[in-house]
Amino acid sequence: MPMTAPRGHSFHLELGNEDDMLARNSSIRVELECTCAREQAFEDMLCFLHHSEDELKNQEPSLLDTLCTDSYLDAEKTARWFQNFVKTAWVVMPQSHIYNVKVLPSSRSCKFQMTNATKRNLTIEIIFGVQQGNSDIFLSSQRTEAIFTRSTTWPQSCAVAERKFFQHINAEAWFYSLHLKCMQICARMLVGTSISTYVIKTVVMHLLTTIPLET
Repeated sequence: MPMTAPRGHSFHLELGNEDDMLARNSSIRVELECTCAREQAFEDMLCFLHHSEDELKNQEPSLLDTLCTDSYLDAEKTARWFQNFVKTAWVVMPQSHIYNVKVLPSSRSCKFQMTNATKRNLTIEIIFGVQQGNSDIFLSSQRTEAIFTRSTTWPQSCAVAERKFFQHINAEAWFYSLHLKCMQICARMLVGTSISTYVIKTVVMHLLTTIPLET
């Protein structure tokens, strides 16, 4: 789920230093912005920078007070906030009469299970991300492969770019092409080994761009 800074805030992406690899130790710094010039257009919003605490107490608090740790966007706080939002919002949705929603434990994403009247289950996981400029690269709330991931760490993700790449390949490939299925099988076979799915995707994408699809 792409995230943008709300009014009165700005996101500043601070990328990790990891040469040719994706930056796994990136973070998102949140700054308050003056909104005094826009107060007439948005009468319900006061400026976080230039109004007193007493004046601001009647409006929603800033991200710095709710979803941040030391001025950095906190993935775990963001996930908890959205999990609570899903629980509250689903009750008033018309679909709540058809599906029962159960929020599943997850520290850095919103994972929930939908169950219909026939007891069929559908599990959905929402991962949060902030776009890096105008590119298809995002800083993502997904957990890194490290044993411990700080709550303010947002690793780079190429998931959107990869999806667009495979959509392009699907449009160009023969209808009997099994490249995606082969990649999924290989990824499952290597679960628990020292070879990550990132390596498998890199190899498959390299082959797809260097070998004619009909071979």
